[in-house]
Amino acid sequence: MDFLELLKNRRSVRSFENRKVPLQLLHAIIHEACFAPSAMNQQPWRFIIIQNTDLMKRISDENKKNMLLEIQNNPASLLKPYETIFKTNHFNIFYNASSLILICGKRHFSLHEDCSLAAAYLMFSATEKHLATCWIGFGVTIIDPELRAEIGLTDDLEIVAPIAIGYPTSIPECPKRSAPVILKELIS
Repeated sequence: MDFLELLKNRRSVRSFENRKVPLQLLHAIIHEACFAPSAMNQQPWRFIIIQNTDLMKRISDENKKNMLLEIQNNPASLLKPYETIFKTNHFNIFYNASSLILICGKRHFSLHEDCSLAAAYLMFSATEKHLATCWIGFGVTIIDPELRAEIGLTDDLEIVAPIAIGYPTSIPECPKRSAPVILKELIS
């Protein structure tokens, strides 16, 4: 697929087939994600691959619990509109994808930017291989020490981009995009 087609085909998908992505394919996608640029070429990203649906459900439940606590402690929280869905037992924040890739790293000045670039490359790589992804912003709050240890998330690692990945049941159309807003053109 050419570059423009790739850009248009990368969609956030929230409906996945009940079919596992081969591990070697996930490794290839992660390998390609590592071609992303990073500040001073530090390449701070680390990856955790999870293909255990029970574990993914426990991670989903942990995140929902922690976000509900945030809402309880801060009624003005930006999470407030999602309170009802977080209380829904059958709602899985990873949309029952067969795989989850956590992009994380040790805290430093450009961790979020660098890992975000790796996430974009990862999602484009997956799209090119006819897989679907969704960056799950609700998936970064794993506090339980036993769960963190089980998935290999040491205390010095921070999750930046939880990416649900799998075979799509359907791919939504590309929504209409607004024209770019160019604030100023400074030409000499």
